[in-house]
Amino acid sequence: MVDNDKQEQAAGLLQQLGLKEYEAKCFVALTRKDTATAKEISEIADVPRTRVYDAIRVLEAQGLVEIQHTNPRQYRAVPLEEAAKTLRRQYETRVDELEETLNDIEPANPSGQKVTHEVWSLSGTEGITSRTLQLVDDAESEIVFVVSSPSVVTDELLDRLNEATERDVPVLVGTATAALREELREKVPGAEVFESQLDWLHDESEDEVAIGRMLLVDREAILLSSIHEDGQTEQAIFGRGFENGLVVITRRLMATGLAALRDHRG
Repeated sequence: MVDNDKQEQAAGLLQQLGLKEYEAKCFVALTRKDTATAKEISEIADVPRTRVYDAIRVLEAQGLVEIQHTNPRQYRAVPLEEAAKTLRRQYETRVDELEETLNDIEPANPSGQKVTHEVWSLSGTEGITSRTLQLVDDAESEIVFVVSSPSVVTDELLDRLNEATERDVPVLVGTATAALREELREKVPGAEVFESQLDWLHDESEDEVAIGRMLLVDREAILLSSIHEDGQTEQAIFGRGFENGLVVITRRLMATGLAALRDHRG
């Protein structure tokens, strides 16, 4: 039962990468044997034998399966590392083509008006993390980042913050705890890391949510997220173009605790 579940899971992932159902099932079946006939593939994959041949032809054309012209014919999957590289190249090519095609599509109703400021909501940690990384990558003059939940501090985020410091972009990071402060000082040595004094950010005694991350980039783009007590649900608001008092207040609020650090070092 466990093998069958894993087999179905692998086939599902392959379909997400562009293979059709029978192609995915046949490829997974072949990974379970050194070589196999169409009859054996049909039995393992639970695919009609007549459909196995069509699936194998497609997999061979994509460089995922090899054929030995014996009687009966024998089939085998290419090594998993090679298959993964092939699928990755195909996936990246499709994504690049999609991006290029979408960029070439003309706006349906071009307004010709430049957006001076905007506010949007985001839902889900994956999308919020993606926007966070994009904002950090786009930063030119300053990054102020206050972290309340350690769960948002991923290896990829640390890499992007380090890359920003290498571009000579000032990076200020506030943390919820002294332990997280010391960890980030070690992992992002080019940043100015301080312990935030915004205790109310971490107080969940009255609410079921807590602040997850606060990000201000170049004093005009703001991202603020909250994380539900179950630790699984993150929501955020994202705004851009705030050339007004809101940015001043937000930056001073986020930097609470930084002045004490500088005085201490002073």
